[in-house]
Amino acid sequence: MTFPNPIQQSLRIALVSFLVGCALLAGWQKLSAQTIASHDSNAPVNYAADRIELQERQDRVVLSGNVDITQADLRLRAARTTVAYTREGSLKIQRIDATGGVLVTRGNESAHGDVAIYDFNRRIITMVGNVRLQKGGDTLNGGRMVIDLNSGVSSVDGSAAGSTSASGRVSGSFAAPKQN
Repeated sequence: MTFPNPIQQSLRIALVSFLVGCALLAGWQKLSAQTIASHDSNAPVNYAADRIELQERQDRVVLSGNVDITQADLRLRAARTTVAYTREGSLKIQRIDATGGVLVTRGNESAHGDVAIYDFNRRIITMVGNVRLQKGGDTLNGGRMVIDLNSGVSSVDGSAAGSTSASGRVSGSFAAPKQN
């Protein structure tokens, strides 16, 4: 068993503290994001990138340059990702951290953000920074979004560090039915 080095552990603690702080300080707004949330997180994960670096001692893989990761019909694209895994029996993905123009799509739904974390054990995708969810003609903008693949509910928060939302509020638009 390997333990993270003190720098990695400090970074993880800081990230978790930041995310918990955002959740406690900001109001939540619920949105049903059924397309992404009904995803099969047990399907195999495929990847492609311009470069791959295996960091075996740290149990992780770094993908960079036009990263394209798919799992069933869920697709994640980003400039860079770090994939953490365990070797219990066989290699199993624990988490994907993506940065740089992150785009997650499934069907007619897409979510954009600066950073995304896909926690395979908890079945939760978290996106932070300039988050935009689009489904058909509807849009939703915020600072942070959590997609719970277990419950099928997505929570969007208006404020997050690095967000360009000056008001700290969730905003968006709904498509109206066309009248003859």
